[in-house]
Amino acid sequence: MASANLELLRALSSLFYPPVCTICLGSVEADEYLCDDCHAKTPRISPPFCARCSEPFSGTMSGIFTCANCSHRRLYFEAAVAVYRSRGIVRRVVHEFKYGRQMHLQHLVGRWLYAALDDERIRGRQFDVIVPVPLHSARQRERGFNQAALLALLLSERIAAPVKPVLERIRYMTTQTAFDRSERMENLRGAFRLRRKKDVRGLRGHLVDDVLTTGATLSECARILKKAGSASIHAATAARA
Repeated sequence: MASANLELLRALSSLFYPPVCTICLGSVEADEYLCDDCHAKTPRISPPFCARCSEPFSGTMSGIFTCANCSHRRLYFEAAVAVYRSRGIVRRVVHEFKYGRQMHLQHLVGRWLYAALDDERIRGRQFDVIVPVPLHSARQRERGFNQAALLALLLSERIAAPVKPVLERIRYMTTQTAFDRSERMENLRGAFRLRRKKDVRGLRGHLVDDVLTTGATLSECARILKKAGSASIHAATAARA
C-alpha cells in the first residue's frame, strides 16, 4: 500500500513538475539528472592513468604504472580511484551540490562515485567500514552538511559496509588551491585525528570524498587510520581534478 502511494506521489509530481536536465533544462526521464547530450559531455578518465592516484597520462603507456608525483612521495592509501574528471559539467554539478546547496544532486554525484566500484583496483574487495573525509566543525556549520558524509551514506547502500565517521578535523584551514603537492601534504599534518574511543584496528577501510586533487587529504586521513591499526585503506571519489 505504501509503495502504491509513493508511485502515485511520483506520478503527480512528474505531472506538475516534469523532470528536466540539470544543465540545459531539456526533458529527461524520471530519476535522471542529465539528458543524453549532457551526459555524453561528462569527461571520463580513460587509460593510461596512474594506478595509485588515477592521474591521467597523455602519452603512450601500456600496463600498470605509477606517475612521477606518486613515485616521489609517500602515500598511505593503496589506491585512490576516480572515474570522472572534474571538468565542465562534472565540475559544475559538484560545485552546485557542494556550495549551491542543490541537495538533490548528491544522487548524481553518487552515481559518479558508484562507477569507481567497477574499477579493478576496488572491484570485488571487501570493506569493513566506509569513512567519509571530515570537515572542520566550523566549516560544516557554514555549509550545513558534509558532502563526503552524504556520498558515503549513498555508497553504503551499494556495498555491505557501514559508514563510520571515525575521523575528525581539528584544524580549520582556508582553501589549499594555492599550494603545490608537497605544500599540501605538509599543511595537512595535524589536521585530522581519530575520534575518541574509536577502534579501527584490523579493519579494511574505504575513504570517500567528492573530488581528488593531489591526494594529500586522502593520504593524511589514511595515515591516521593506519597509525591506529587499520589493515588497509582504499579511497574513491566522484571526480578527479
